[in-house]
Formats: sequence, C-alpha cells, structure tokens
Amino acid sequence: MKVLILGAGAVGLSLAARLSDHCDVHAVCRQRHADAIAERGLVLTGLWGEGTHRFSASEEVPAGERYDYIFITSKALATRAICEQFADVIKDTETVSLQNGIGNEEIVAEYTDRVIGGTIITGFEWRGDARVHVSVVGGPMKLGRFPDGPDPKVDALVALVEKAGVPVEGSSHIKGDLWAKTLYNSSLNPLGALMNVPYGKLLHPMPWGIIEHVVREAYAVMAEEGVRVPWPTADDYLAYLHDVQVPSTAEHHASMLQDIMHGHLTEIDFMNGEIAARAQKYGLDAPYNDCITRLMHFRESLLEQ
Repeated sequence: MKVLILGAGAVGLSLAARLSDHCDVHAVCRQRHADAIAERGLVLTGLWGEGTHRFSASEEVPAGERYDYIFITSKALATRAICEQFADVIKDTETVSLQNGIGNEEIVAEYTDRVIGGTIITGFEWRGDARVHVSVVGGPMKLGRFPDGPDPKVDALVALVEKAGVPVEGSSHIKGDLWAKTLYNSSLNPLGALMNVPYGKLLHPMPWGIIEHVVREAYAVMAEEGVRVPWPTADDYLAYLHDVQVPSTAEHHASMLQDIMHGHLTEIDFMNGEIAARAQKYGLDAPYNDCITRLMHFRESLLEQ
C-alpha cells in the first residue's frame, strides 16, 4: 500500500514515521525536515513510541507516482492551496483531511469525490528538525467516510493505522466527530488566546458566560445540519466541558495563542468563524461566535504592524 502525506508538519511526519514500517510512505514537508530525514531519519519520542524512522520526504510529490491514500495534515488555512497545488494526484485518490475545524472536507470534496474525514486529539511538540515528541493522547484517531456511513476503503485504512501502532477507530458519522472536537476548540481556544490564560481560568463566571453562548449557537447550527454528537443538548455538553474537559486540560495554553506568539495567522475561520457563517446561511443569529472571530482577526491584524 502507498500513502502520501501532504502538508506534513509535526502531525504528518509523526504519522509517516509510524506508517513507514508497514507501507510505502512519502511526506511532502519543509525542505529542512526532508534533509534531516534523509540524513538520519525522523526521531520520534513519547507516547507513540521511541525510535528513528526513515521514509521518503521532499517538498514535492514524486513525478508519476500514484497512491492508495492521501492524508492532508496541514493547518486549515492551507487546505485549498494544497488541493490546488496537488489537484492532479488528489482527484482520483482516497483523501483524508486530518485537520482542525469545520469545512476542510467540503474544500477537499471540490477536488475529489473520495473524501475521508478524520480527527486526532494528540499533542505533538517539535524538538528540532525532524524530531517530534508525542506528549498527549486524548483519545483515538477517528476516520470515516465524509459525511457519514460505513465504508470498506475506510475500514482498510483504519486497519493499516492500527497495525502501525496508532490508536484509531472507524466512525460511521465522522461529521459528528468533527463537530464534537470543534465544540471544545471553539469554546476554549480563542478565548484562551485572546485573554492569554490557560484553559482552567475560563471557568470564571465571566468567560464561562461567553462560552455558554458559543456552545448554544453551535448546537443551533448542528440541528440544522442533522449532526449527532455524544451530548444530546447544549446543557449536556456544557456540563461535560465544565466538569471533565476543562479540568483535564486546566494548565493547557491555546494553540491559537502559540500561533499569535510566533507571528502566525490562526484557524479561527474554521472554528468560530465557520459556526457564524453557517448560522447566517440558516437564518440564525450567532453574535458570540461572530464577535470572537472579529476579535481574533483584529489580533491577527496587529501581527502585520
């Protein structure tokens, strides 16, 4: 089996490393990582195992090569550019979006009718060029035909990833899994970044009152789209977020804060921005998600000054 990973950063290169012992892998990544992999391999440490892995990597897809599966593991901001750049190889290939937020799969679907959705709740930390430490595993990777339904091609991919030693499950409603992850991210990530506080501080009544509205607006959109998540009502999810998810990540700082600190744009448009955009499409109001999106865009605009 041949697998191509596009937009391979810490997530994609770690996945390539684990898969490399079980199939033919090529990763499209930054040249400095490709050079390091060619010289001494990808050094992986932490919860996905310790070892050095060698596989093919470069800034381009090898000419004339075809693949059984493609993973896109970039930031959501790069999804369309990647699909444009590699449209010829994507168009006839099973393509997995393993990214944050809502809307990536719809973009991929403009370039191929073979779209697989994916979620991953795992912490990856750079420890140097082509050196990655896996620090947190919050649950299994989930893979499913987008938007839902069982599928033999997905089952085969799940079996490959499982064989590679990565916790994974097949999903019959991957759209719901994507929304479940986005509920968490849209509730905590932007507010943690804008206020420069760890997630535990967001249990204070003032930011928590905002989070309640963010979640209720998201649930109104999910109802319009027929999305199913493990928590039947907004109140059910808010209780789980308050009592389980926030306490378990109380000291965590938002990835959006890290983006801002490093001078990078955030994925806000694929989280709160997408919730607000879809609400408008259905004639719903989503002022809290819209306000948070605008505030984050303002914060991003200061990066250019």
